[in-house]
Amino acid sequence: MSSWTRWHGPAMARLWGFCWLVVGFWRSALACPQSCKCSASRIWCGDPSPGIVAFPRLEPNSADPENITEIFIANQKRLEIINEGDVEAYVGLRNLTIVDSGLKFVAYKAFLRNSNLQHINFTRNKLTSLSRKHFRHLDLSELILVGNPFTCSCDIMWIKTLQEIKSSPETQDLYCLNESSKNIPLANLQIPNCGLPSASLAAVNLTVEEGKSITLSCSVAGDPLPNMYWDVRNLVSKHMNETSQTQGSLRITNISADDSGKQISCVAENLVGEDQDSVNLTVHFAPTITFLESPTSDHHWCIPFTVKGNPKPALQWFYNGAILNESKYICTKIHVTNHTEYHGCLQLDNPTHMNNGDYTLIAQNEYGKDERQVSAHFMGWPGDIDGDNPDYLGGIYEDWTTTSDTTNRSSETPSTVADKTGREHLSVYAVVVIASVVGFCLLVMLFLLKLARHSKFGMKGPASVISNDDDSASPLHHISNGSNTPSSSEGGPDAVIIGMTKIPVIENPQYFGITNSQLKPDTWPRGSPKTA
Repeated sequence: MSSWTRWHGPAMARLWGFCWLVVGFWRSALACPQSCKCSASRIWCGDPSPGIVAFPRLEPNSADPENITEIFIANQKRLEIINEGDVEAYVGLRNLTIVDSGLKFVAYKAFLRNSNLQHINFTRNKLTSLSRKHFRHLDLSELILVGNPFTCSCDIMWIKTLQEIKSSPETQDLYCLNESSKNIPLANLQIPNCGLPSASLAAVNLTVEEGKSITLSCSVAGDPLPNMYWDVRNLVSKHMNETSQTQGSLRITNISADDSGKQISCVAENLVGEDQDSVNLTVHFAPTITFLESPTSDHHWCIPFTVKGNPKPALQWFYNGAILNESKYICTKIHVTNHTEYHGCLQLDNPTHMNNGDYTLIAQNEYGKDERQVSAHFMGWPGDIDGDNPDYLGGIYEDWTTTSDTTNRSSETPSTVADKTGREHLSVYAVVVIASVVGFCLLVMLFLLKLARHSKFGMKGPASVISNDDDSASPLHHISNGSNTPSSSEGGPDAVIIGMTKIPVIENPQYFGITNSQLKPDTWPRGSPKTA
């Protein structure tokens, strides 16, 4: 039991971890060539013993060569050749250094797939010749070739030309060996019949209508005799070319509007370098509205559109069939222009329900026109207003044509007009009647309030006045006779009727400051003696 625990506990886990670590190192050693060190982005080969005899390659499926950005090789005397397939797997390679090694030959297509290369250093190798074809497709910022035993020939004159064109203060001190094995500065090298070629196109400006066909001609010259080819990589239209040693032609048929603005080049190339002559293709075509959508709200309301056309098309907007008169509040804005494509919008500042409706865009030039329509809804109509064609928009829009105006008006039958007018009059009458009733009620209420303000509670007898202003100060004693049905004989003439009860009222002479002589004899209770 203890042995089972020993081999299946933490000790066993540590053992398995160590085994996987050893396997990982073993796989890494197999992945990286001998005499080299490898990481996820770098290969470094600097150990001369035993050294490498071929360009380093990673083992298949052991690492991702696309992530390698730098390869450094030094002191590898047995490395003499870079073949076509040696570097193609390192598509992300940016820096390549091979120094103090035995490099003698580089294949023409060795760097064909390494378009990211920017720095190449071939210092102190065994190169006797190097063609510009290796690097013509690369955008190199640095090419160092110092310390190579170049042979003085036309094959390396491109290096001299490159140095002259570059005009860098860090010009390399390059030499070549002549027939006498004497070092000649490359800057002083003169080779007869070895110069840059030239190319010339017959047409300078090329303007053609869409769907037509054209033919271009080009002539080249140079010594050594250059090769000629056409650079039409971005051309969409169908094309075919015919070339001879010094002449060439290019036939383009059924020209597409998408080729407007494209550049066509005739290129002459030899050992020393290349020359090219180019022309821009201009295609005229009728406008096309490729994009039109419902309005969107940003800083302003915008009806976005995209129009293609050459020459630039004129744009006109219509609102519900009538010409839209643009102003500072409603106007067309072009935001982006891409040669023959125009991106913009009809901009509306704070539109309301008055701007709801159908908007039509017409684009037109001398080759034709195109139109598209979109419905716009900015805000709901208030109340029951019929907002199809409000009369108060007449000042903003003018009729497109007299014919369209007549057609629109004739489409409304007399019964429809009568019904619409009747509904409007009925609405007006209803509003007037309601206003009259409300006004009459207000007058009646004002009259009743005024009448109530001047009225008093009525009491029989000279002291039958009770004020509303201060009921709490009234000097009255309320005496109930205990009956729910009061009669005129009960309570005497000086009584107040409250509800169904008639209550006699007795005045307090002292409260009102009245003397005894002024009191009525009948206001005293029966049987009470009179005072002198």
